[in-house]
Amino acid sequence: MTFKKQTLQQEDYIPNLAFDSVIFGFNGKKLKILILEYRNTGLFALPGGFIRRDENLDEAVKNGVSERTGLTDIYLEQFQTFGEANRADPEPMKRILEMNGLDPASHQWLLGRFISVAYYALINFEKVVPKPDPLSDGIDWYALDELPPLMMDHKTIIEKALETLRENLEKKLLGTNLLPEKFTMKELQQVYEAIYGTSLNRSGFQRKMLSSNTLVRHEKRFTGNAHKAPYLYSFKPNKVLQPID
Repeated sequence: MTFKKQTLQQEDYIPNLAFDSVIFGFNGKKLKILILEYRNTGLFALPGGFIRRDENLDEAVKNGVSERTGLTDIYLEQFQTFGEANRADPEPMKRILEMNGLDPASHQWLLGRFISVAYYALINFEKVVPKPDPLSDGIDWYALDELPPLMMDHKTIIEKALETLRENLEKKLLGTNLLPEKFTMKELQQVYEAIYGTSLNRSGFQRKMLSSNTLVRHEKRFTGNAHKAPYLYSFKPNKVLQPID
């Protein structure tokens, strides 16, 4: 969470409002998500935080993601608000406070029900230096099929984020934040396959992408056999993709 231990004062924050961020990265093979482990609790959660009374919501989320990743150039999108009544479970937060030397009785405001505004972020996996928040002693990348048990409704939040990401891939070039500036057609296809969770026909994918008028072709990437060197591509700015069948 984006706060320091000594600043956990109720009067500093908007009451009963929080954010959670699903931070996606692509390691060349799998789509991964950053997950926090709270100190000495065995509890795993999405990075999140609270919003200061003098702070814009988007600013709070961007600062939170930046603190966890070390990046400032971040693609963020708000996708849903989670406000189910069963989010009011004080026990996990009570354990987190106790394991960090904080008195739950002095932080009653943290034990109540919070409505959470959820965002997803798309970032360059290779540039990230993950950093835990002040109440955690670990933060790491997890593949979608290797997620640890998550507290509260965070698994549901991830599922909704992935659903939204898949929908948006058919509308705009979100893949630009998951790939380097220049990439091969194979790398682009791997991103799509990782997000959709399925294999795509190589020739059909390439034909669709090349006919979409969204790519610029550059020089070849020479790493070995010159005859097999793939072309590099980049996205044209402000272009929209058609659905991949």
